[in-house]
Amino acid sequence: MITNHLLTGFTFGLSISIVSWMVGMIGNGILVKTQYYPKLSHLNFIPSRSMNKAIGIEQFKWIVKNTFFSFFNQSIKVESKNTDLSAIRHQMTLAEISHLIGFLFVAAFALYQSFNISLVFGLTMMIPNVFLNLYPSLLQQENKRRIDLLLKRQKTS
Repeated sequence: MITNHLLTGFTFGLSISIVSWMVGMIGNGILVKTQYYPKLSHLNFIPSRSMNKAIGIEQFKWIVKNTFFSFFNQSIKVESKNTDLSAIRHQMTLAEISHLIGFLFVAAFALYQSFNISLVFGLTMMIPNVFLNLYPSLLQQENKRRIDLLLKRQKTS
């Protein structure tokens, strides 16, 4: 029974996490028109570089850069030194908030399923959600911090 809940919870979590990307984009499209969006563009859940390293963001970055995930969101690429960093930062913010909305959507669904089916099922749903929604959001936050440093250097020179 537990093995069944582990397997089906993971599979269902994977499926709904991918669907949540669309939910996140739609939610972000609505949210971008509100007065709260500029505050959301400066979220920083894990400001410590060492903490990001400890949870494996660098390994996640390598996976994103060296697998098929690199073909998603082509607007977040620095092609040359003349690339508009503020436009890339804006695209990163859009992706970050979309992933956060998707993460919350799946987390709410997993909470519901924890009560409806089993705690094991709900918790197992969260595994793909963390890797497909939370980690991309944390990676965007780290990249935005790096871009903010570059933008600050450009202003001073």
